Amino acid sequence: MDHNSNNSTRPTPTPGAADAGLKPGAAAAPKRRSRWLGSTIAIVLVAGLAGGAWYLVQIKKNPSGMAAGAPGMGGPPGAGGPPGMGPGAMRAMAVTVGSAAAKRQTLPVTLTAMGTVVPTTTVTLTTQVSGILRDVLFTEGQMVKKGQKLAQIDPRPFEQALQQAKGQLARDQAQLDAARVTLKRYQTLWDQDSIARQDLDTQAALAKQLEGTVLTDQAQVQTAQLNLGYASITSPIDGRIGLRTMDAGNYISAGGTTGIAVITKIAPIDVSFTVPQDHIPAVLGAQKTDARLPVAALDRAGNKTLAQGVFLTLDNLVDTATGTVKAKARFDNSDGSLFPNQFVNTRLTLKDESALVVPVTAIRTGGNGDFVYVINADRTVTQRTVIRGMSTVEWVAINSGLKEGELVVTEGADRLKDGAVVALQGDTPTQAHGASSGRRGPREGGGREGGGRRGANGGPASGAPGAAGNGVAAGTGGGGAAVEPNAGQPSAAAPAVNPDQAAGGASGSGGASGSGGSTPSTPSGQTAPAIKPEDVPKGMAPAATTVQPAQRANP
Repeated sequence: MDHNSNNSTRPTPTPGAADAGLKPGAAAAPKRRSRWLGSTIAIVLVAGLAGGAWYLVQIKKNPSGMAAGAPGMGGPPGAGGPPGMGPGAMRAMAVTVGSAAAKRQTLPVTLTAMGTVVPTTTVTLTTQVSGILRDVLFTEGQMVKKGQKLAQIDPRPFEQALQQAKGQLARDQAQLDAARVTLKRYQTLWDQDSIARQDLDTQAALAKQLEGTVLTDQAQVQTAQLNLGYASITSPIDGRIGLRTMDAGNYISAGGTTGIAVITKIAPIDVSFTVPQDHIPAVLGAQKTDARLPVAALDRAGNKTLAQGVFLTLDNLVDTATGTVKAKARFDNSDGSLFPNQFVNTRLTLKDESALVVPVTAIRTGGNGDFVYVINADRTVTQRTVIRGMSTVEWVAINSGLKEGELVVTEGADRLKDGAVVALQGDTPTQAHGASSGRRGPREGGGREGGGRRGANGGPASGAPGAAGNGVAAGTGGGGAAVEPNAGQPSAAAPAVNPDQAAGGASGSGGASGSGGSTPSTPSGQTAPAIKPEDVPKGMAPAATTVQPAQRANP
C-alpha cells in the first residue's frame, strides 16, 4: 500500500527535466559523430576525385597501353608506361616505314644551274631599199632555207634607175671613143711636126677625163642593179621565221629597226648558264681531261631531260656583281626540243666518283642539320646526324655519319622520333615487335619477364618476375603465370597459362596488382569465371578470352 501510494504521489519527470539531468558530454556526442562522418565523406570524395584525375591523365598519356591492361580488374592499374607494354600494345604502336640500306655506288660529279637557250644566229629581216611591199612570200613560223625569197618590193623604180644609168654610160663611152680617135690623129700630126704640142696634150687630157666619166657611169649601173636586187628580200640563214610585222601594200623604209620578221637558227643551238667562281678550277681541269664534257638540258622541274649536248667554253671574266662566270654549251637540237630564249636547268657532268649513298627521301633536316633515322636490330630507330655530299635526283652521297649496310628510314619518318618502334614492310608480327615487347618468361611457373612496372597493389616489378599477393596471376609486359602465394619466386610445379588465351593482367601499362587487379586462384580442375564487359572500368578494353588459372603445387 505504502509502495503504491508512494508511486502515485511521486511526480512524473518531464523530458526536459530528464535531459537537464544528463551530463554535458553525453549531449555533445551525436554532434561529434556527425562532424566526423562529414569529414570522412569529404576526404573520400577528394580521394576519389584525385584518383579519377590521375586515371584520366594516364589514359590520355597512353590510351593503348591502358586498354591493353584492362583484364586486370578490381584495383587501380599499375603506374606503368611504354616500358610495360606487351606485344599487343607494341604492335599497335609500331609505325610501318619504308627502308633502304646504305650502299656504295658510282655517282656523277655535276654542276647544276639555271640556263637560257640562245640561238646561234638571229637575223631581223629588213630591207635595204625603200618602196612599197608588194608580196609576202612566207608563212609565219615556217622553216626557211638560205637564199629563199621571202618578200618582194615593187621593182619598177629600180628598173628605171638601172636603165638610166646604162644610158648615161653608153653616151659617155661614145665620147671617150671619139676622144681617143682624135688623140691618135694628133699623135700622127705631132710626129709630122704639123701641130703644136699644146693641142696634143689637151686632147690627151680630154680622153683621160672621159675615161673617168665612163667608170662613174659603170658604177651607177652596178648600184642600180644592186637596188633592183634588194627589192627581192631573201633569207640570209637557215632557220625558223617568226611572225611578220608588216603586211603587203605598206611602204617600207630602208634601215628600219623592226623589219618584216625575225629568223632564228635553231639547229644547232646553244644554252648559256653561269658557273660559280669557286668551281672554275674544277671545270677547267675537267675540260683538259675531256674536251667534250657532257651537258644535259632539263625541264624547269628538273625531272625530264630535254636534250644532251657538250660544253663549249667559259667566258673570259667573272661578273663581280654575282661572283659567277658565264658558260655556254651546244646542243644539236635536230628534233627542235629546245626553243630560243627558253629557261632550262643545265647539269654539267665533270667526272664520276664512288660514294656511300642513300635515297634522297631518307634525308631529314632539323635544328642540328641533316639527319637520318637508322633502324636497329630490335626494330627501334636512332636519329643519326649525317653530312651529305653530292646528289642526284634519286640518290644523295653521305660523307660521314653512316656505315655501309645500315638500314635507314625512307618513308614514314614524319611520325617518328628517337627510340620509336617501327615495322618494316613485309615483316611478320614476331619480327616487328618481338624484340621490343620484352623477353618472355618460362612456360611453366614464375612470372614472365617484360616491361610492366609494379602495379598499385603489389604487381610484379618491371622487367623481372615477381609474386602476386593471395595467389594471383602476375601481370607483366609479356604475360603472367601463376605463382605461390606470399613467395618471391615462381613455383616450379605451376603450369603456364594456355598461350592461346590472354593472361588476366598481361599487356598493359598497369601490371596485375595484389588481390584486386588479378585473377583469383582456384582449386585444381576448376576454371575462373569470365570477366563481364560491364565490369570493365570505363576507358579500358575488356579481355578477349577467359583466363585459365594456374594450379597450385601445394594447395
